[in-house]
Amino acid sequence: MKIKNIFSDIPVEIPDELTETIVSSADIRIERIISKGQHSPENFWYDQDQDEWVILLKGKAKLKFYGQREAVELAAGDYINIPSHKKHRVEWTDPGEVSVWLTVYYWEA
Repeated sequence: MKIKNIFSDIPVEIPDELTETIVSSADIRIERIISKGQHSPENFWYDQDQDEWVILLKGKAKLKFYGQREAVELAAGDYINIPSHKKHRVEWTDPGEVSVWLTVYYWEA
């Protein structure tokens, strides 16, 4: 068994958001996402079949939910559970520092 660190192997330059699957099974998928200034494309909304629990481990970000006027601001340590088919998008990530997300996608039994 090999120990890994969630903050290791983060590149200096991040031209595109990076997604790495850490664990995956039939019922769950855990990913590390690294952002630096990236956001969802204009008029794009995630509409996922699975629930998503996400924590921002480092950095700053804003999530926007369909039908809501204001974006939700996240700082390091903040987490949120997003039910399946709750349309959302990444409105903003801090371009001045790396944001590290841990996302857990799961399917209710």
